[in-house]
Amino acid sequence: MAVDYTVIVVYLVGMLAMGWWGMRRAKSKSEFLVAGRRLGPTMYSGTMAAIVLGGASTIGGVGLGYQYGLSGAWMVFTIGLGLLALSVFFSARIARLKVYTVSEMLDLRYGGRAGVISGVVMWAYTLMLAVTSTIAYATIFDVLFDMNRTVAIILGGSIVVAYSTLGGMWSITLTDMVQFVVKTIGVLLLLLPIAVVKAGGFSEMKAQLPTEYFDPLGIGGETIFTYVLIYTFGMLIGQDIWQRVFTARSDTTARWGGTVAGTYCLVYALAGAVIGTAAKVLYPKLGSPDDAFATIVKDELPIGVRGLVLAAALAAVMSTSSGALIACATVANNDIWSRLRGAVTTASDSTASDTTASDTTASDEERDEVRGNRAFILIMGVAVICTAIALNNVIEALTVAYNLLVGGLLVPILGGLLWKRGTAQGALAAVVVGGLAVIGLMASYGILANEPIYYGLLSSLAVYVIVSLATPATDAAVLAAWRERLAGRASEPVSESVPAHQ
Repeated sequence: MAVDYTVIVVYLVGMLAMGWWGMRRAKSKSEFLVAGRRLGPTMYSGTMAAIVLGGASTIGGVGLGYQYGLSGAWMVFTIGLGLLALSVFFSARIARLKVYTVSEMLDLRYGGRAGVISGVVMWAYTLMLAVTSTIAYATIFDVLFDMNRTVAIILGGSIVVAYSTLGGMWSITLTDMVQFVVKTIGVLLLLLPIAVVKAGGFSEMKAQLPTEYFDPLGIGGETIFTYVLIYTFGMLIGQDIWQRVFTARSDTTARWGGTVAGTYCLVYALAGAVIGTAAKVLYPKLGSPDDAFATIVKDELPIGVRGLVLAAALAAVMSTSSGALIACATVANNDIWSRLRGAVTTASDSTASDTTASDTTASDEERDEVRGNRAFILIMGVAVICTAIALNNVIEALTVAYNLLVGGLLVPILGGLLWKRGTAQGALAAVVVGGLAVIGLMASYGILANEPIYYGLLSSLAVYVIVSLATPATDAAVLAAWRERLAGRASEPVSESVPAHQ
């Protein structure tokens, strides 16, 4: 195991080194939060794939394959479909807005009255997403070092908080690129073929397992439909995903780079299901399906390869954790704290001020903003680690996060992008009613029930349409400014007009 330990330690030290390097680049708010909006297609595709394919997609995806066979791919598959839909239909418009958060987009579209409430809902989602990723450290470090759960969470969480706090989005982008490469090699190129060979090949797998393990719809139509509602639609509106779209240097990068990342997710989904199916042949009586990944890695892989594949699992968890953490901190600072202090400016005002302020004043303000955002990442990181220590059930926490996100924010966000008659009153009503409905229904039916997201989403849609039609249309000047931003005709901050990076 000494070789495996060395691989893991080198990987973790490398993550911290990239955080230090990123700190040297993150000199402005734009650089710190959205990597200067200048990622080219290569880095954009890699980092986007890294953030959506986390511990749930890797460890959980293999577990679903163990439990259901090839149809266990559907959870991760719907994530890929959501990323493809976002990239093809919405990413270019989102990138042209030149904002930092989803709530800023809602303010631009509806006239500046949706920020705090939508920010609270988005903050709760990103916090729980970061928590679920952080809990997963316990599983990985237990396999690696037989480590206490609390110590494992603190160790893994502290590394992510450290490099995220130091360099912001630049550090996260660089580490995500490494994590993307490690996951590709570890899971797709090593674990997948080795697992299939160890299980005797596909012919032996078919002979050993029931036929439903090879039924593409074996997991159930209702489950697949729920996955689409939660994960496909969740990909369209999550702050963690949008914040990556904001890093793209152009419309083309956002569209085609995201399409490549979404396609990669579809391949990753099938790979996880096949690995899980092979694990079922090798270990038919595991206590929990989620143990399949760790068991097959620990027992079937040679020394060195085992360390790399475990590093791939660690990479999957870290990429999602860091992306959710910076999203959580950005929302907490920009959409909640600044507004409650009465110090927030609209996205259009901040753009204008960037082009007129003196260089000295702008530089001082940028340094203050970077320090503020860095402090919020540190604070939110501590909160995430403490919450992860207190919680045990990863699936329930993840379900709560996505139910709140989709039930509360899907309708006003997509409505704002697609329906010009939507109003601020309709958007606020949809957020409140949809969010409260999901919470109430989860309390009534249970957190893992399908009804909360079904009825919560329907109630949000109904209220949005009814209230929007019953209230005066959005001011023509607001809509005109919104169309200018969507068309990309608004001037960019000076700090963002810099060369692109691949």
